[in-house]
Amino acid sequence: MATVLFCVCAIAFTWQGAFLTNSAAIAAPVTSLIAVADNPSEFAEAHKDFVRDAADKVKKTANENAKKVDESTDSGSFIERKAKRDRDRIEQTADEHAAKTQEAIDKSTNVFERTVEGIKDAFSN
Repeated sequence: MATVLFCVCAIAFTWQGAFLTNSAAIAAPVTSLIAVADNPSEFAEAHKDFVRDAADKVKKTANENAKKVDESTDSGSFIERKAKRDRDRIEQTADEHAAKTQEAIDKSTNVFERTVEGIKDAFSN
């Protein structure tokens, strides 16, 4: 019974490739972390751009949905007014969340920069 269990486990590990790792498939290689340490402001700006793009896409989608409702309903209907209120609320929420996320990025970048400076100071002394 133990031999069968051992063989099944060995086949499962071999089948899944547990012993044959492919380091080329790593999503975030370590070299990118070194680049971030060299220039954290570029890293933060890239993430802020991503957040801005995401907020713009959310707003665009909300506007497209409101436009579709506007085109498919009578002018001034309850559904049209609700769609426009929802669009406005979604745009406002997207702006608020984007601002909070960008602020968090700034804070974490500042903490990272202070930590790097502290480490540099510790090793320079």
